[in-house]
Amino acid sequence: MNKNLHVAKRNKNDEFYTQLVDIENELKHYKEHFEGKTIFCNCDDPRVSNFFHYFSHNFERLGLKKLITTCYKNDRMDIFSKNDNEAAIYLEYTGTKNKNGVPSVEEIGIRHLDGIGDFRGEECVELLEESDIVCTNPPFSLFKKYIAQLMEYKKKFLIIGNYNAITYKEVFPLIRDNEIWVGVEPWGMTFSTPNGEEKYSRMTKWFTNLDHGKRNKELILVKRYNGNEDGYPKYDNYDAIEVNKVSNIPKDYDGVMGVPITFLVDYNPNQFEILGQLVTTKIDEFNFGYPFINGKRKYARILIRKRKN
Repeated sequence: MNKNLHVAKRNKNDEFYTQLVDIENELKHYKEHFEGKTIFCNCDDPRVSNFFHYFSHNFERLGLKKLITTCYKNDRMDIFSKNDNEAAIYLEYTGTKNKNGVPSVEEIGIRHLDGIGDFRGEECVELLEESDIVCTNPPFSLFKKYIAQLMEYKKKFLIIGNYNAITYKEVFPLIRDNEIWVGVEPWGMTFSTPNGEEKYSRMTKWFTNLDHGKRNKELILVKRYNGNEDGYPKYDNYDAIEVNKVSNIPKDYDGVMGVPITFLVDYNPNQFEILGQLVTTKIDEFNFGYPFINGKRKYARILIRKRKN
């Protein structure tokens, strides 16, 4: 499935649909953020989107103010339509009239946009400015541009992306500076596909700038550092030690360490400082080249250091 997602990115084929259970499992950790807020799902046909289903059926319980959804030129009821209709739609939902918690067809009135419903279009940007929190599964092929827009308009968000997106030069500085971070649930999700199958992707993760309890949970360290002979060799091209597993981070080492990118799942900004990454041949202020040990290139690493006190 990871290969399929990479192919989808190259071919601009982003038709992988989020399952309700994955939305429920993650969003349950953010209830305190939603009360009185306008939620914007700007990559969703409201008639078939599980994001719309979750927020509309939990509208009163979450205490939402408004739910806005927009759809990219898709005027058909089939979830796997090819976005080949020129009519883009949106709606604004403010809860059920009879307070039974179940939205009716009359309450979910479909409205048409003048444009094609692209999240970068003028109409969608106006709706974005009105919203408080953005929550959706954006096109993987446009993830860099999507994140850039959210940061430009200073929006809170909870979105899905490929875990390797953290290595993008447009994304990693935001991770390093604690402007965005990963969500609560472990990486990996199951998606529906256009042919009706279900596919699991291990490298899919939630990205957010909403605080959650796990983000401030201290990572318990048990390993000790006793020199290179104990499994912590130094890199040839950077003054840092190699830590091949997050569980192997030594509790008594205060220098720079290279850790797997999965470290971000356990990252506590009060416990660790992110310095940069060893992930590419293109060296800049955040990237310092692939890690090498004894002349052999290693896997991508994030450079961290324990905070004092």
